[in-house]
Amino acid sequence: MYKVPFLPPPKNLQTPEVLHRLIGARSALAELKGMAGNIPNQQILIDTLGLQEAKDSSEIENIVTSQDELFISSPQTGLFASAASKEVYQYAFALKKGFELVKTHGLLTNNYILEVQAVIDQNRAGYRRLPGTKLINDKTNEVVYTPPQDYDTIVKLMDNLQTFMNDDRIYKADPLVKMAIVHHQFESIHPFYDGNGRTGRIINLLYLIQKGLLHLPILYLSRYIIKHKAAYYKLLQQVRDTGEWEAWILFMLDGVEETATQGVATVNGIKQLMQEYKHRIRTELPKIYSQDLLNNFFRHPYTKIEYLMKDLGKSRLTITKYLDAVAERGLLKKTKVGRDNYYINPVLVELLANNSEKQKRR
Repeated sequence: MYKVPFLPPPKNLQTPEVLHRLIGARSALAELKGMAGNIPNQQILIDTLGLQEAKDSSEIENIVTSQDELFISSPQTGLFASAASKEVYQYAFALKKGFELVKTHGLLTNNYILEVQAVIDQNRAGYRRLPGTKLINDKTNEVVYTPPQDYDTIVKLMDNLQTFMNDDRIYKADPLVKMAIVHHQFESIHPFYDGNGRTGRIINLLYLIQKGLLHLPILYLSRYIIKHKAAYYKLLQQVRDTGEWEAWILFMLDGVEETATQGVATVNGIKQLMQEYKHRIRTELPKIYSQDLLNNFFRHPYTKIEYLMKDLGKSRLTITKYLDAVAERGLLKKTKVGRDNYYINPVLVELLANNSEKQKRR
């Protein structure tokens, strides 16, 4: 049975093939970071792309929802289209929470990880105290892996992981290699009763932000894991069974490169769409144009009168006129869901949907 070792690993894991693969991954990640920095209102990317990562990460845990369900949900009022969409939003909230903590303090601590998991799981149960947790194959009911069962052991391993993440003197390696090690170690410790996978995927992003490789949580690594789900779990276990890390690290580096490249295309697409909308609204509806109006259409792919009233501070009647005028010019599509009118940004929704499908097929 695998006994989770303390970090650092006993040998240098930066093999020639890993070093070669790092070049492409680092280059793609740097391009994504630079491209995201060119968006005037970066909250748009945090809200829009963060929700897409939340959707895909939740799907790995068989929490499946549609874009429609997500966008007609209203987290401001606590009204969600489905139980799954609520869980996806909780993930998005947890991602934002972790991002703010790491950005503010420059550290990735166990207390922050506990905060993230508490938001995902909507409780503060903390680390597992009761034995009996096992990872089971859904199809065969076979026990695939048994994580540490003792609370004190879990605490010691998590304290060791915290030190490894924050003190680079312990192990000299590229942050992307260390991210792969951190992810494997966290998933092997499996410290919580629930939410381990989702928390672990958020840690990936937070670690890259802490190390300065990203400044926004916008890497869609979960899409790559969905596409290669069998390989992901196989390689996690392979490290435990054989102690060989290279295949796992290469898998994670390929994921970073592929998803960062797709992220660049998505961010660039959003940037171009915003420019097109800005030009048309300023030209055709100059009296109503404002940057806040434009930002709203991209922060809320399905916007509502109430959302724009809050952003612009204007009356319902005025906002209704604004939205109808933009819809008449084909930039928004007005549709009724239940009692509410939604104004859909169709090209943005199509961009997000198409890029998601392309990523899963690549």
